[in-house]
Amino acid sequence: MPLSTPAEVPSRASANAAQNGEQTAKTADNQEYTLPDLVCFAHLNWDFVWQRPQHLMTRFAQHGRVFYVEEAFYHNDDLIEPHMEVKERQNGLKVLVVHLPNKLRADEATAEQAQFEVLSKYFDQNGIEKYIFWYYTPMALGKSRFFKPMLTVYDCMDELAAFKFAPPELKKREQDLFQQADLVFTGGHTLYEAKREQHPDAHPFPSSIDKAHFGQARQEMPEPADQAGIAHPRIGFFGVVDERLDIELLGELAVNHPEWQFVIIGPVVKIDPATLPRTSNIHYLGGKDYQELPAYLRGWDVATLLFADNESTKFISPTKTPEYLAAGRPVVSTPIRDVVRPYGELNLVQIAANAPDFGAAIAKALTQTQDADWRQRTDDYLATISWDQTWQQMLALMTQRLAAKAHESDAASAPRSQTADVAAV
Repeated sequence: MPLSTPAEVPSRASANAAQNGEQTAKTADNQEYTLPDLVCFAHLNWDFVWQRPQHLMTRFAQHGRVFYVEEAFYHNDDLIEPHMEVKERQNGLKVLVVHLPNKLRADEATAEQAQFEVLSKYFDQNGIEKYIFWYYTPMALGKSRFFKPMLTVYDCMDELAAFKFAPPELKKREQDLFQQADLVFTGGHTLYEAKREQHPDAHPFPSSIDKAHFGQARQEMPEPADQAGIAHPRIGFFGVVDERLDIELLGELAVNHPEWQFVIIGPVVKIDPATLPRTSNIHYLGGKDYQELPAYLRGWDVATLLFADNESTKFISPTKTPEYLAAGRPVVSTPIRDVVRPYGELNLVQIAANAPDFGAAIAKALTQTQDADWRQRTDDYLATISWDQTWQQMLALMTQRLAAKAHESDAASAPRSQTADVAAV
């Protein structure tokens, strides 16, 4: 399959900046900035679940070229030649997938070299010369370490090494990435407290919120067909159903409270679906598109964060916490640190560590929508956060770091010029 034709720089970027592979936009204080092309390396497929990478990358893509590099796709065919697949998504963002033959699956070094060569060819064909590298996974270093980005950002949204089936070399590669990164962002305060010891320029950016999107759940909306027949009260959860979900807690709650209906939305990954509790009042509705979520939330009486207490949840900062609240749903959570701080401490979310306490908290939450004080305090807090604000704050740090690197480069070259002038005399 041939490489796709050179990508067009979105017209919303200025013509001069586009010619130089740069993005232009305005900061929060209306000052213009420019950024090079942005190349994001991710472990998450763009079309899987809409979350932090999509929120941030689509905002960058409003002002210039963004290339989202997914993990390689291996074919069963050993004879296929390595090649690039390009898919266009929101705001002109390009999703890049390198296709490889099956024989390279067991040869990591050769597979990474093949990906580097395909990416290099794509960079050349599309005029990607000045660029920022943005990493969500340290494992991408193998295919990208020989490029020369102007700036390297590690947006550490999770402690990936603690996840099920994490590659054993991930921790070592993360240390390598810390050495290369100019900036480190973290997906929450607990993760920041761990990573700030490993990088001098780390900054916490907890999960944020698209209030307008989830606020739709506060208005009248059509009931989704697969939820319409479920009785009330409905106790909901949406997210990836994996080792982080406390399936024992879910099962115990369902048995203890047959009068409640538990609605679980999300794809099942990394765990055997047969291990999920199966009672008549638990309804697994599968994965849903991001655009559909407000309609489901509209029909819930209480939203939950049913996370287990294990290594994979120690550092998480669930995006769904403010999303639930923006939808106007009362929330009950297990004691995840980045939920306790600040949501539990501000008494916006109820925290419970076991099934009896969780059930009591849900019973209280069922009356919480009538609490005008809770509603006002929730909205006051949500007014202080947004993905736009997070993006602007990240941009400010990136532009400052780029300017500092340019100044350092100029300062480093000045003595050599002066010495050359003296020698010439």
